[in-house]
Formats: sequence, structure tokens, C-alpha cells
Amino acid sequence: MNPELDLLQPYPFERLRALFQDISPEPEQHINLGMGEPQHPPPEFVLEALADALPRVASYPATRGLADLRETIARWLIGRFALPEVDPERQVLPVMGTREALFSIAQAVVNRDDRPLVLAPNPFYQIYEGAALLAGASIRFLNCRAEGGYLPDYDAVDSDTWQRCQLLYLCNPGNPSGAVTPLETLVTLVRLAEEHNFVIVSDECYSEIYRNASSAPPGLLQAATAAGVANYHNCLVFHSLSKRSNLPGLRSGFVAGDGELISRYLAYRTYHGCAMPVHHQIASIAAWSDETHVRKNRDLYTEKFDAVLQTLDGVLSVARPEAGFYLWPYLGVDDTEVARRLYRDHHLTALPGQYLGRDAGQGNPGWGHLRIALVPPLEHCLHAAECLSEALSDAVAR
Repeated sequence: MNPELDLLQPYPFERLRALFQDISPEPEQHINLGMGEPQHPPPEFVLEALADALPRVASYPATRGLADLRETIARWLIGRFALPEVDPERQVLPVMGTREALFSIAQAVVNRDDRPLVLAPNPFYQIYEGAALLAGASIRFLNCRAEGGYLPDYDAVDSDTWQRCQLLYLCNPGNPSGAVTPLETLVTLVRLAEEHNFVIVSDECYSEIYRNASSAPPGLLQAATAAGVANYHNCLVFHSLSKRSNLPGLRSGFVAGDGELISRYLAYRTYHGCAMPVHHQIASIAAWSDETHVRKNRDLYTEKFDAVLQTLDGVLSVARPEAGFYLWPYLGVDDTEVARRLYRDHHLTALPGQYLGRDAGQGNPGWGHLRIALVPPLEHCLHAAECLSEALSDAVAR
């Protein structure tokens, strides 16, 4: 067996099951705020496109995907991020959801022979860690704390570390905090990648769920353009329909950016055997071509945040996130104990923040937080907020 498999830590939801193993809540009363699985209805017109295309299961899909899908994605990127150009032939590649792509990209770009180092935010999406370790790299975490706006302090990274870095994972907007990396910071990172020749992988899966309609989160390709890197050299962005269009089961996303990296990654994926089914591609064309359902989706989340934050006012130290659908409150007490109490006494699942972080030498920056996913219906989110208020009013540091 690959010995690097022994380096993998249990996934957060495995740890959550172990934490709750001796507790049995009432199933009909249970509300799950722990998993970030969208529960708004998927767009009917996308489901119709999917059904109409079902006969295409008779054909093998190509790893590069349909030209129509790549062209649709390129148009969406150009319009969304005000890009001068995206070449659908060289700079776009459909993938089977971004989870598998965020993992496999490390296997394709990391050079095992050169003491590889991967940098990632902390707390983080655990795929980044597993990808780095199974690519034979060391991983260095960049803590994201409240005093830094829940963004990494890139200025604190020394030149030797940047020089050794082969891959930098970004999550913008952030999971779990919803913090948005400013365009100026992204431009700085693009220039650092040019200077030290490392690849930036920007996980932008939450980019379309934001609060302020006049200030959509910037993207890495937008920053590359602003930095004068017209060919998006060393820059790759990862987008998905899971959150944007409430289609997590479609397993549809894409990678876009540096054409040379895309070309090499396509060669890897040809052997990897992960082409998106044709009927999924046709449904994806419909989804990427429409913004009306995306705006309605944002409005639903805004309504939930308004209602839940009003209920939690004065109980939790929590701010409205810039983007995403998570609350990331600081409790000031052991988050695992609070999560157990919520599950046992109120039939609520919330994810302990420490399960999303690592102690990188200065303590686990996720400790004392909960990740609360406002994905259930509004009435369930409101009931959950009332239970949270009751359960935490005496235990939470205000």
C-alpha cells in the first residue's frame, strides 16, 4: 500500500460521527447545519435539459468535454470577471465536480523530486491537505484568525518559503469564514507566483453566493489580468455548479486558466478516467447560461442570514459573512462540547471548528468556533437559531 495513505487524517464528518456515537436524537426533529450541502430546489430548466439529454448515455464522453460547454464557460468567465479573453480550446477544462479536481491537480503539478511544499489556509477544506500529502509534498498552513479578517497573512511568509512553494491553495470566498480576498491581495499573489514560479489554485466555489450585489468577489483570473499576466500564467481557478445552482449531485465544475497547465492536466485526466457524462455536460450548459436562478438563490440566503442573525443578536459573537452560506461564530469555549450539547439536547448538528483546522504551531485557529451551514429551509434555520440562542446563552463568551 502507498505509505502516504497513513498520513491522512479522518475527515471532519468521520470525527463528527465519532463525537455523536453515543447520542441518538429524534430523527423527525433533527436539523443538519453541519454539512454544506445546498438544499434549495435545483433549477427546473436544468433538470429538463438533463432529462432530454439522457439518450446521450449511449456515447462515451470525451475528457476535454463538449466544445459548446467549454465555450459557454469561457463566456461566463469573461462576463463575470470582466476578462479580455478566455480561450475555450486551451484554457477551459470541465471536471466532475471541483472536489476531485482540487485533489488531482496536486498530483499533476507537484514535482516530488524537489522537496515540494504546498501552502494552504487554516482552517481549510480538507481535500487540500490530502492532495498535498498524497502528491509527496509537505504542507504549511497559513492561519486565518479574526484579527486578520480570517484571511492568511501573506506578508508574514518569507522569501525562502515562497521559493520552495510549488502550489498555493486559495479559497476565495473562504470556507468556513466567508471572507473575501481583496483584488489587491490576489494581484500580489499573482506577482509572487511569477517571481518564484509556483502554481496558484483558487477554489472559487462560493463566488456566486454573496451579500452585496454591487461588489461580487474578485477572482484570480481577474487579478492576473490586473497584474498584466495576460495568459494567466501559473493561475488556475476552480468553479462548480453545486453551490451556485443547487446542483451538488450533478458533479459538474471546471478548471480554467494557464493553457500550458491545462494541457498537462488534460493528459493526466485522460489516464485518470474522469470525463463528465454527456447529459451532465448538456445540463451544465443550461446552468452556466442563466443568471436569474443564481440571483434568486442569493436572495434566499440573504433572507436566512437576516432572520438568523436577528435571532442570535446578543447571544453569539458572529458577523454577517461577505459571501458563502456559513456562519462562523466564536464561542470562547470548547466547540466539541457545544456541538455535543446541541446534538443531544436540541437535535441540531453543527460542525466543530477545530475539525476544520490544524495546530500549525500557534494553536488550532478553528478551536472555539462552530461552522453553521444555513442550507435548510428558512423555517428550519429560524428554529435552529432559537435553539442555538437557548443552548448558548450561558456558555458562550460574549
